[in-house]
Amino acid sequence: MFGASTWVVLFVTSAQVAQAGINVWTSHGPEGAYVYALAIDRSTPTTLYVGTDFGVFKSTDGGATWGTANTGLPPVSEVDVLAIDPSDSATLYAGGGLGVFKSTDGGGTWSAANTGVPDDARVLALAIDPTEPSTLYAGSTRGGVLKSTDGGGTWGTMNTGLGLGPSVTNVYALAIDPSRSTTLYVGTDGGVFKSTDGGDTWSATGLNHIVGALAIDPSTYTTLYAGTDGGAYKSIDGGGTWNATGLPSYTVGPLA
Repeated sequence: MFGASTWVVLFVTSAQVAQAGINVWTSHGPEGAYVYALAIDRSTPTTLYVGTDFGVFKSTDGGATWGTANTGLPPVSEVDVLAIDPSDSATLYAGGGLGVFKSTDGGGTWSAANTGVPDDARVLALAIDPTEPSTLYAGSTRGGVLKSTDGGGTWGTMNTGLGLGPSVTNVYALAIDPSRSTTLYVGTDGGVFKSTDGGDTWSATGLNHIVGALAIDPSTYTTLYAGTDGGAYKSIDGGGTWNATGLPSYTVGPLA
């Protein structure tokens, strides 16, 4: 099963002195925290944010040093996903069991952005419309897909066609076609679903696995990859058909 624990990508216990290189990884902290999410400021790539089981940490020196960035977050906040506004890098969103929180000052302070988010929903995926950054999508447990058109001010459910019920209850991943932002993909308990109308309606793509990760080829937008409970799959026709990539049938989490 996919869930918050699936997204653990590193656990740091002490700083390392080795330098990164071929087959060599250097620990970059934050020390003692499980890291579930990473976001990089595209305008200043040495500015990094990570979502952890202790909230948000920020680095302005490429990960050499870290400081907490939790003002306004609940005292115990596991942050499972982060998203930076592509038009304003000081604006970012954090999701998790806390729902959605928003910062407009680079993580200096946070405020709840949960109006319309079900109380028991855990937000595991966030995606920002690249052409209209005030439009956001969230994938959640027990809430399905949520959409905001006012920068997280209010949210509404967008689950028509997802078949949410006993067999499809969780949305783990979201991806937006950069060339046509009304085309979306979600990874769920019941496979990959696609929308061509901004989330108003969804249709199954035929990949019948639990899907916890999605990635779109940045040069060919009809090519996408899905990380599942049965390995990684690839589609070259916008989700029309899928083929196994040859990886073992392990559970595949994040994809890049």
